[in-house]
Amino acid sequence: MPLPKAELHLHIEGTLEPELAFELAARNHVSLPYADTEALREAYRFTDLQSFLNLYYELMAVLRTERDFADLADAYLARAAAQGVRHAEIFFDPQAHLARGISMDTVVDGLWRALGTARERHGVSTRLILCFLRDESAESALATLDAARPHLDRITGVGLDSAEVGHPPAKFREVFEAAAALGLRRVAHAGEEGPPEYITEALDVLGVERIDHGLRCLEDPALVARLARERTPLTLCPLSNVRLRTVDTLADHPLPALLDAGLMCTLNSDDPAYFGGYVGDNFDAVREALGLDGERLRELARNSFLASFLDDDEELRARCLAEVAAYDLGRGV
Repeated sequence: MPLPKAELHLHIEGTLEPELAFELAARNHVSLPYADTEALREAYRFTDLQSFLNLYYELMAVLRTERDFADLADAYLARAAAQGVRHAEIFFDPQAHLARGISMDTVVDGLWRALGTARERHGVSTRLILCFLRDESAESALATLDAARPHLDRITGVGLDSAEVGHPPAKFREVFEAAAALGLRRVAHAGEEGPPEYITEALDVLGVERIDHGLRCLEDPALVARLARERTPLTLCPLSNVRLRTVDTLADHPLPALLDAGLMCTLNSDDPAYFGGYVGDNFDAVREALGLDGERLRELARNSFLASFLDDDEELRARCLAEVAAYDLGRGV
């Protein structure tokens, strides 16, 4: 059994494997502009974040019904469980579905068909995080939060994702304040392609509790010191960073520097169907490319549970942390 771990940065739409995309396209009579799964995989050659997002949104067209969203989530959970995931905090992008005429009810009820039974079926506890698309308007984000109100018993937090450059966190001050007033946890993508100032803004203006990505914090020593002092978790996604050209090769990844600076780093898969691997694959990849020893990998796994939103289930958190501490690293990660 792999090293127990939590996954905290995972876009459920980004787990749409080519085979499932074609299966759902056939089910829903959607025509895809690719001859077959191999042709679609060939399209997974990205030059930057936007080139990925274009395909990411295009393929969402196959997601139409509750069953589609349930099948998508269940397929992810099965893969995650096989790679040692005990707990997953799953992002979803409702605006991308609402814009296609798919209701919030369809999306959340469909996802919950899988998430509601995930512990029994897969041994994975879950939380659901609603993400706002930062390249949409602040008004659209507020309307999306309002549409989600009937489902807040199944939504733990809110996040901020999609195209980062030119869309500073402060644009979403009002909706994050509204989310905080509703008791929702808050995270945001910052410092992936955007500058380190976006990380500071996400912390100070949006009040986020975790930074998704955050690589560019290293450009600001005072920010690094703050993140270390405040134990603000970074949800890093190494294979994603390489695929989107944020770093040239995995050997160039700043993970060792971030750990050496005392930051609470976690490893995650982001959009694994598009980026070449799930969270266990990310652990394997950084071990090989960066020469991380077993105790560093154990630290990353421990951090994932410490950084998780398991405040309402401290018994589960403690049990998972005990598993990590007792794990024989000779068995792999």
